[in-house]
Amino acid sequence: MHGPTPPPPLPTDQLRFAMPPMHESVEDERRHRKERLAGALRIFGRLGFEDGVSGHITARDPEFTDCFWVNPFGMSFRHVTVSDLVLANQDGQVIDGRYHVNQAAFTVHAQVHAARPDVVAVAHCHSAHGRALAALGDLLDPITQESCAFYEDHAVYDAYSGVAVDAEEGRRIATALGSRKALVLRNHGLLTVGDSVDAAAWWFLSMERSCQVQLTAKAAGRPVLIDHRQAVATREQLGGDLVAWINYQPLWQDITRREPDLLG
Repeated sequence: MHGPTPPPPLPTDQLRFAMPPMHESVEDERRHRKERLAGALRIFGRLGFEDGVSGHITARDPEFTDCFWVNPFGMSFRHVTVSDLVLANQDGQVIDGRYHVNQAAFTVHAQVHAARPDVVAVAHCHSAHGRALAALGDLLDPITQESCAFYEDHAVYDAYSGVAVDAEEGRRIATALGSRKALVLRNHGLLTVGDSVDAAAWWFLSMERSCQVQLTAKAAGRPVLIDHRQAVATREQLGGDLVAWINYQPLWQDITRREPDLLG
């Protein structure tokens, strides 16, 4: 016997699937970037990525493209709202906002933004597993699907000269990053970039987790590497900023529903 005939499949154009929004004005795009920046900071705070006053996420202003929105110096990531964000020029001078910015960290971000006009956002924090991998001066190995997204698309900045406070150090870091999505700063931590706040934040989250998996796997034994051809193919499938944006949306939905005050 056969059961009842199921209803026909719905047309795919009737199904919802979020994609990056298009903006009708600079003001709308600015507001969008600031909302996503405040949300990413809240998420990073929840995950314990801030360490004192270290760490930044910056977002390029859509109109004044050599100026960048950034978290206020000395404010917990977990408390940042859209109205708290600060706009600074490439020299780290505040042109909109009520707070100072961390000049040392901003120096690096400004140079990365200057070298990469395709980049909207830069994320750098002193997360625990990222620092552990950085202390080894190692790259991520292609041992999981997620780490393959970084295969041949990240590098190690193989130097440490203390707190980066001058533009020349920032330029050296930007040169080491090149056209890649991520950088391991030896003895320091991780840095990621993206064509949206969502993408840069997702790459940082994914890279931090990949560091954790690699350190755990190596502590337990000898990880099996994914071969070059498969690692490249996986990166081509999963390593683009659009994929990162899509992966990030559940986190954005969660933080805005749990903490809608961040939009204020």
